[in-house]
Amino acid sequence: MLKFIVKLHPEIAIKSKSVRKRFTKLLENNIKIVLRRVDEKVQVRNNWDNISVVSLLESEQVRLDIIDGLKRIPGIVQFIEVTETDFESLDDIYQKAKELIGHTIEGKTFCVRCKRSGKHDFTSSDVERYVGGGLNQHVEGARVKLSHPEVTVRLEVRDEKAYIVTETHFGMAGFPLPTQEDVLSLMSGGFDSGVASYQMIRKGARTHFLFFNLGGAAHEIGVKQASYYIWKQFSSTHKVKFVTVDFEPVVAEILENIENSQMGVVLKRMMMRAGSQVAEKLGVQALVTGESIGQVSSQTLANLSVIDRVTETLIIRPLIQHDKQDIINIARKIGTAEMAESMPEYCGVISKKPTVKAKIKTILAEEAKFDFDVLNTVVENARVMDVRDIDTEAKQEVKEAESVSDLPKDAVVVDIRSPEEEDANPLELEGIEVIHLPFFRLATKFGDLPKDKEYYLYCAKGVMSQLQALILHEEGFSNVKVYRP
Repeated sequence: MLKFIVKLHPEIAIKSKSVRKRFTKLLENNIKIVLRRVDEKVQVRNNWDNISVVSLLESEQVRLDIIDGLKRIPGIVQFIEVTETDFESLDDIYQKAKELIGHTIEGKTFCVRCKRSGKHDFTSSDVERYVGGGLNQHVEGARVKLSHPEVTVRLEVRDEKAYIVTETHFGMAGFPLPTQEDVLSLMSGGFDSGVASYQMIRKGARTHFLFFNLGGAAHEIGVKQASYYIWKQFSSTHKVKFVTVDFEPVVAEILENIENSQMGVVLKRMMMRAGSQVAEKLGVQALVTGESIGQVSSQTLANLSVIDRVTETLIIRPLIQHDKQDIINIARKIGTAEMAESMPEYCGVISKKPTVKAKIKTILAEEAKFDFDVLNTVVENARVMDVRDIDTEAKQEVKEAESVSDLPKDAVVVDIRSPEEEDANPLELEGIEVIHLPFFRLATKFGDLPKDKEYYLYCAKGVMSQLQALILHEEGFSNVKVYRP
């Protein structure tokens, strides 16, 4: 039997009784939805201050899948893995504890903490002294230390059963979905928008995705994959929408009519106008962006103030004070960094000397030259789809980018990892030619390779190589496949 005790995020515990009851009920339901994909008979019970999870399936793979699922459910701050055992004496409890956790305290200071309920001829302190004394005597290098030990051995005795905590795992924390109102996240596929979307999901907001397409089919495929990944990993308990707006006509109108230095701010205002209209159609009350103060010229306080005035819709910027490296670190932690690194940059408009202190009067004067029928048309033609359909659509689209695990003798493998990754773990294939061409050089260098060979792109997880293969197909290179060993 596999058993886990789920601890609530502390902010849930301090809510009023009615709010806490609603939050924990939502969390209980979300855990059931996720874990029933692993074990359809999993038992999930709400115990007010914690939630217990029990599976009668004892395979290691089921255990790992349950742990992975719990780590990706908003509202769980941590969960402990528990082994249940029968006992007749204190020595039985000690022997089982030594078997299960003795290796974790070798050469370390430790203490034993026990909770007890039921009728017994011993107290919690008796359990702590007996088990602690035995471990201290028989585990090499282990030493009892009651104040600030390196390891705390946790036990619970309930009637005829003893429960031994074997491992503690940490979750996302935050609030369960959907304890907050829905939001619409502006997705570019880069580091910032992906992390901003994750942060809003973590706070319990069902997060829909809005993509302003500036870079054609390849860019849309990449952003769809990134959005689907974030939804699948962290919010698959609830349905959300993915919306695509073809923004190239808007960019063309800006390039033709708006003064060069004001183009960046005007573009952002057009995006917020369009986003507000889409949000209203979906019944969503807030937009989410990955903007951070000072990161680029349009993100100064003066410019953000002018951008915000274009709409009454709430604009949320969860990364507003984050440094870029902080954002990249979070992206690596949640698994979106590789996709973000491979995503082409489409800034839409490039100003030679972009304003960092936009004036509302100046911006309004420039926007008077803009044909708003163009904006209204692209919003009217926005494509709305269920995020779950992205996977089916992607499988159809990626048939061109065939993946293989066995290479033909004349194959040329193109290692597209960054130089740092390649140096740390070189790819060596006996009898197969391997060339190193980082993903960020493919656009300019791939065309220089001989045209009469078949090329197999390789990266660590296969995500970046699949996206880059699609981009190369889009550019007319049909001799590209993906190598996934």
